[in-house]
Amino acid sequence: MSRIGKKPIPLPDKTSVRIADGMVTVTGVKGSLSRPVPPGVDLVLDGGTLLVNPKDDKRQTQAFRGLARALLANMVMGVSQGFTRVLEVNGIGYRAELSGRTLSLMLGHSHPLNYVLPEGVTAEVDKKNNITLASIDKELLGQAAANIRSFRPPEPYKGKGVKYAEETIIRKAGKSGAK
Repeated sequence: MSRIGKKPIPLPDKTSVRIADGMVTVTGVKGSLSRPVPPGVDLVLDGGTLLVNPKDDKRQTQAFRGLARALLANMVMGVSQGFTRVLEVNGIGYRAELSGRTLSLMLGHSHPLNYVLPEGVTAEVDKKNNITLASIDKELLGQAAANIRSFRPPEPYKGKGVKYAEETIIRKAGKSGAK
């Protein structure tokens, strides 16, 4: 049984949910998100909460119930509060600049790497080495952050590269020298 799927999703003020034609649309102060309803679940709007109920007791249906509840909770949180992700650029000469919707990264290559931000994701660059990404869609935000990190993942010897702010890089010892 899915413990996550059993929890009701509380709806904050100024947040509305509309279920029609196999699509669920959540609208809040930050914007609106839509997603198809996963198979095998029914959505019930009960006052200020949203419930995810399974159509049967199969194992796959229970898995979809937990998935649907997590996705809907992320949608509700996104349209009411939004999500942010902070990336750090570490290394001598490594820096980031933002011009319009294009993020220009100097990461030790012979040329700058230009990344066009997807629609719905905004960015801020402060101190040339911190990139703050913001969006109402958690999935889109995570994919954009992963794409930026993939240009130069942090290496274990000096920690140079692009890493998440909360990420810890386990360092390796370098050469021990001649005897």
